[in-house]
Amino acid sequence: MENRRVYKNPQNHLLQLEEHMYPLVDTDRPNVFRNLFPYDEVPKIAFNDRIVPHNMPENIWITDTTFRDGQQSRAPYTTEQIVTMYDYLHKLGGPNGIIRQSEFFLYSKKDRDAVYKCMERGYKFPEVTSWIRASKKDFELVKEIGLKETGILVSCSDYHIFYKMKMTRREAMNHYLSVVRECLETGVAPRCHLEDITRSDIYGFVIPFCLELMKLGEEYNIPVKIRACDTMGYGVNFAGAVIPRSVQGIIYGLNMHAGVPSEQIEWHGHNDFYKAVTNSTTAWLYGACGVNCSLFGIGERTGNTPLEAMVFEYAQLKGGLDGMDTTVITELAEYYEKEIGYRVPSRTPFVGRNFNVTRAGIHADGLLKNEEIYNIFDTDKFLKRPVLVAVSNTSGLAGIAHWINTYFKLPEEKKISKADPLVSQVKEWVDRQYDEGRVTVITDDELLHVIDATCEELGITLL
Repeated sequence: MENRRVYKNPQNHLLQLEEHMYPLVDTDRPNVFRNLFPYDEVPKIAFNDRIVPHNMPENIWITDTTFRDGQQSRAPYTTEQIVTMYDYLHKLGGPNGIIRQSEFFLYSKKDRDAVYKCMERGYKFPEVTSWIRASKKDFELVKEIGLKETGILVSCSDYHIFYKMKMTRREAMNHYLSVVRECLETGVAPRCHLEDITRSDIYGFVIPFCLELMKLGEEYNIPVKIRACDTMGYGVNFAGAVIPRSVQGIIYGLNMHAGVPSEQIEWHGHNDFYKAVTNSTTAWLYGACGVNCSLFGIGERTGNTPLEAMVFEYAQLKGGLDGMDTTVITELAEYYEKEIGYRVPSRTPFVGRNFNVTRAGIHADGLLKNEEIYNIFDTDKFLKRPVLVAVSNTSGLAGIAHWINTYFKLPEEKKISKADPLVSQVKEWVDRQYDEGRVTVITDDELLHVIDATCEELGITLL
């Protein structure tokens, strides 16, 4: 006890006693947490009710993996597409650079060309970084291009160390440290991607390894970043859950026991159990400055944390957007559909075709009275997506009136009510469609044709 250092915590400003050091626990047999991950059963979420405190850093940010993990589950983007999307990310992140970095593959000429062209843009944010395997051959690519930082794959669970790499923990650690040291020798900042951290031995391997990484950072006076990768989406944000599945437990351990500063901790989540967004937000709340995302969540298997989701998580936590231009999210969705040929699923929050479209007549009636009743926020202001009502047999008079007012962007003084004769006649036409056996929603083109004909018959104009 007498030899343990007393220091001031820079975040809560309290004096704290240095924790015990955590030596590497080398073992002949892998610890695969079979009690939590029985392969022939659904994984288990266990609790020990060890609670860690909220510890959100003053500054939090987003990093992007659209051009790395986002390309692992789809046809590769062209160089021109990558550069265009990079421009969009720069605009979305705003002048304060809330989207801090974007990482790239370096293996193909196409990817390297994209890196050069994005660097030529001269943007401070997002900073162009790379991703490599823990091999000296891969590192040559980083040196050749002249990047200031690179991600390095350092798998940390015994599943990977024993079964994939065929190493012991000590062999794996020594191999990783040699590559990180070489990275530091040339002045390149390493970002260590701790793959499969939610199935790893946190205090037997991860914390000892990160302690060594922090020592290397001090030796070379270059910060070593830690990316905690929830590769299989096993992370949970429940208070008192046990590690390695506890997101807050992992972040607390990295921060307090391995001594990794918050600005050097980043969370990378996957959505296998529908928890990517909440786990990323939890990482922010408990001490990680960065969360790593991809556009629309496109990534390996079920995908990554959607970048657009974390933009709005950020705003909710911080009380504002800090300069981010959220209308770019809609522009990106349109670009994906028109130029890349990818259509976001229609009910995807913020970007799907139907995310703010209501079909129920009773809801449409509420929207007509006040759109705040059934819209999450001013979607027209933040996303250039006014709230809409799809017209069907359940829309009622209110739904049709709302559709007309919204589609034609009628000013307040010209908006029509559900009692208007135009609305009544359009509804009669809609009702006939469904009386005759129709089961699909009425299309915009059909409604426009009927509205034009009815306006002519009534001798009125909408604009």
